[in-house]
Amino acid sequence: MRRISKLTRVAVGVASLALAATACGGTSSEAGSDGGESGGDAKGLAIAYDIGGKGDQSFNDAAYSGLEKAQKEFGYKTADIEPTEGETDADKVQRLTSLAKQGYNPIVGVGFAYGPAMEEVAKKYPKVSFGIVDSVVEGDNVASLVFAENEASYLAGVAAAKATKTNTVGFVGGVDVPLINKFEAGYKQGVEDTNPKVKVLSQYLTQTAEEGGFSSPDKGKAAAEAQLEKNADVVYQAAGLSGQGVIEAAATAKKWAIGVDSDQYKQEALAKYKDYILTSATKDIGDSVYALAKSVEDGKPLTGTQTFDLKVDGVGLADSNPEFAKIPGLTDAVAKAKEGIVDGSIKVKTE
Repeated sequence: MRRISKLTRVAVGVASLALAATACGGTSSEAGSDGGESGGDAKGLAIAYDIGGKGDQSFNDAAYSGLEKAQKEFGYKTADIEPTEGETDADKVQRLTSLAKQGYNPIVGVGFAYGPAMEEVAKKYPKVSFGIVDSVVEGDNVASLVFAENEASYLAGVAAAKATKTNTVGFVGGVDVPLINKFEAGYKQGVEDTNPKVKVLSQYLTQTAEEGGFSSPDKGKAAAEAQLEKNADVVYQAAGLSGQGVIEAAATAKKWAIGVDSDQYKQEALAKYKDYILTSATKDIGDSVYALAKSVEDGKPLTGTQTFDLKVDGVGLADSNPEFAKIPGLTDAVAKAKEGIVDGSIKVKTE
């Protein structure tokens, strides 16, 4: 977990960046229907997970870390709710509505798939603060928690270009959607800007989330193995739970994997592969969840679009693996790239 000072700084930073509208735990007993009045004065945080659920060692687990921090600091009652296989928007509406009726405030939908459901439910519960990760939803009581994934991915590309010995690196995306396209775009640009001679192999696992692109480690493993067979020696994945298969494949081949969202070098479930996790392009989803909870606790709920980028350390590149610092020129190249992105001299593509 990050220090409180860091989290507070992020909360203040993102509040200053707010714009006009521009990815299973217990619950308390249901309070019943109340015409949208529940939750306004409650002190409780609930998060509803995206595909892959808790234990993905990545996206959803990062959100859970924010819930844990808020629970510890504010004494909140909390709930973290798993998705169901093949669920519809109506299922998400029911889930968010149930949490609002039970008095949770704020309520966070983890992932862009919650967009339509949150737009509907937030209107019915105007006294409840809602947050959605990775999507923009209009509403006076909704905070859209979005990230500059392309910036972190650019840094991952710099690292890959410095680490490769074959001049071939890979990218595996879970689902071919605009959000994951941002990861690919930043990564490719970072590689090219660092070493134009390096070739990037790209593959998406599925066209829709329902096909398992974010929840199928076997698909991730097969995609990575195919890239490794084509001489890639660094593979970056933005694939949720499927990314665990990418990491396994790279480690088995004794090649580098680059993790995503969380610092995957530190994830206990991936410990046997960690020597081959060079770095991770991180998104401080936990900080964003915490920032929303803190704003509600302070009586000034965040609303509108809250952008977490390199300027506020909302995204970044992990250096937990000691081997990271041993690769010639890597640390300096990443630092220089970060400086350029922050000062605006490097414009990172989103597609």
